[in-house]
Amino acid sequence: MQNNSVINQNCRLDNRGGIFIGKNVSISAEVTILTADHDMRSPTFSGRVKGVRIEDYVFIGTRALILPGVTLEVGSAVGAGSVVVKSIPPYEIHAGVPARKIGMRPENLSYTLKHIRIFH
Repeated sequence: MQNNSVINQNCRLDNRGGIFIGKNVSISAEVTILTADHDMRSPTFSGRVKGVRIEDYVFIGTRALILPGVTLEVGSAVGAGSVVVKSIPPYEIHAGVPARKIGMRPENLSYTLKHIRIFH
């Protein structure tokens, strides 16, 4: 995890396939990030492992689910409760089940996260 990134309470991070988290990333409460699953089309129900990459200035809303192999490119955002099944391009906002593009963020993001949790 890089500088000034925040992982809030009750998140599940499955790191079997590796998770990269960039700078100034905000991961809200109860987010799940998976890096392994099973191939439903395999006669042997074989396991698969695929890393997740979360680049700088990404925001992930409460209770979102990020599936294996996804990249959240710089500045992208995921709405609360969304299920992200494929990578999100830079600065796009995605929401829903499955997550789809609903808007854009500005490309000149320059904030620094300084998170102080008041209640635990």
